[in-house]
Amino acid sequence: MKKANLIVRTTAVLRERIFAVAEGERIGSLHELARSLEVGIVTLQQVARVLEHEGVLEVRRGPGGGYYGARPDAASLERGLHAYMRMNPASYEEALDVTSLLFNELATAAARCTEPRLRAQLSVLAERLPECSTMSDCGRFEVEFQELLFRMVRRPLFEMLTRVTLQYSTGHAAPQISVFDEDGPSWRDGRKRIIAAILANDAELTRFEANRQNRAVIIAYLNGRGSGAGGIG
Repeated sequence: MKKANLIVRTTAVLRERIFAVAEGERIGSLHELARSLEVGIVTLQQVARVLEHEGVLEVRRGPGGGYYGARPDAASLERGLHAYMRMNPASYEEALDVTSLLFNELATAAARCTEPRLRAQLSVLAERLPECSTMSDCGRFEVEFQELLFRMVRRPLFEMLTRVTLQYSTGHAAPQISVFDEDGPSWRDGRKRIIAAILANDAELTRFEANRQNRAVIIAYLNGRGSGAGGIG
């Protein structure tokens, strides 16, 4: 078996062992794992470096040392996914397309939220829409709106994908989608309609409004038909 294939296979096997036990549990020593996995010390050390980088393995030295299972935090996962996107470059347009799709799903899922505290916060946020009169105001509103939707939905993987894609798209130079230059009132009205649908707990209406006020605008921009009211991303 080629060395690279051996490392890939051994990494997969050890990763599964780690996730099969509780976080912080000792997996074994270097020599114990090398014997049980039937690989050499050098191969196991290479595997360990890969898993340490992933945040799923901790190597402890000294008395009581050995290899211990760990769990990556959200920041580590985001960095890994962002690195993957950098290694397999997507265009700004592709990232923007994905962010608009994710926003539609996020808003639709938020319409199923029944927690009074979060719904009250969304209602208060909506009252600030008339005060949004500049691009800076718009940016602050969108950030707060997005964060509140994350709390209403509580889907960690969905949130991570959204954050990483947004980070990727905003990190690329591209023409800005017009919001306040010509169409500030349309943007405010669009956000008002989406929020009203969410507060009505009407998922179908929320999806309709998100498609009309956000997704359709992005599609028009990507197709070169105009910039419209602007959307998240």
